[in-house]
Amino acid sequence: MSAKSRSPKAGSPKAGSAAAPLGPAANGSAAVSPRRPCPCGSGKRYKACHGADGGAADVIVTRPFGGLAAECQLVALREFVPSATAPLPLTDPGELGVTLATVLPMAAAAIVQADGSMLVGLQVQTRSGDVSRDLGRAVRWALDAEPGDVLPVVNAGTAGGAEVRLQDLLAPDARLDVTMHPDFSWWVPGGAPPSGEVALSLERANAAIMPTEAVTSDGAYWVDAGEKAHIRWVRPEPEERLLAAMARLAARDQLDLGEGSRYAGSFRAHGVLVPVWDLDRERHARQWVPGAEAFASRLDGALASLDGEPLAEPERRARDGLRGRQVTLR
Repeated sequence: MSAKSRSPKAGSPKAGSAAAPLGPAANGSAAVSPRRPCPCGSGKRYKACHGADGGAADVIVTRPFGGLAAECQLVALREFVPSATAPLPLTDPGELGVTLATVLPMAAAAIVQADGSMLVGLQVQTRSGDVSRDLGRAVRWALDAEPGDVLPVVNAGTAGGAEVRLQDLLAPDARLDVTMHPDFSWWVPGGAPPSGEVALSLERANAAIMPTEAVTSDGAYWVDAGEKAHIRWVRPEPEERLLAAMARLAARDQLDLGEGSRYAGSFRAHGVLVPVWDLDRERHARQWVPGAEAFASRLDGALASLDGEPLAEPERRARDGLRGRQVTLR
């Protein structure tokens, strides 16, 4: 599968979704092999990422959004949703509140607009080993910044070096009310014509955007990638348990989302697994909702059955096959 639904940004990284292995959360980076993918999820080898000379030398948190009800939404917005915004349900919001955005002009970490509204970006130029802490610091910076201020990147000194994570700012059961956008015109408040680097960034982003729509409210997104359409579904279950349940469905020929769909494989992002289906491109995103709902019901049943019924031999073979079917977003 070759697909990309994120917009390119000057100086921004490639989505960290390409078959990066799950490692122990928050372990020190010294134990990581230099030739292995970096546990931070960048998709680069460790020696070219956090293990590089001058690279971020802090602890890598493999599942940075763990414990949040919005985990799957956050992973999707960080990794492959091109243009979307969502008010952050802060437990102690500022007067105007903070809006989370997939990407901001020039891949900035945060912007306070002229009217005082605050935007924090997920798809940014650089990041540390803890994406949740980066976001927490960016939110704290925005709450204290002045209209017109821009935070290009988050570093160890942002927000006074506060050790604050997104989990410290959101209620654990809070979910995001995501608004999908067909382009990036929301970058410019009031529709004023942009200029300079913002105008160039906007032009490039709009030219590369792929149509994307939410299929479910819990992390399943349809994307038209040109030759094919796909559904990418961020799942919160532990990887081995999810693979076992999917193997049980695969052995019953129930791993599809309905006629015209084919399970393609999965990739890992921020400590969770993201199954991917190839779809009939002629069908609209909304037409896949019934199939997705039916699959979710089958998957719930398969997950529940694992507690009292171990995998049979055909299901174990199916699980081994699923492990080897990893896809890369390009």
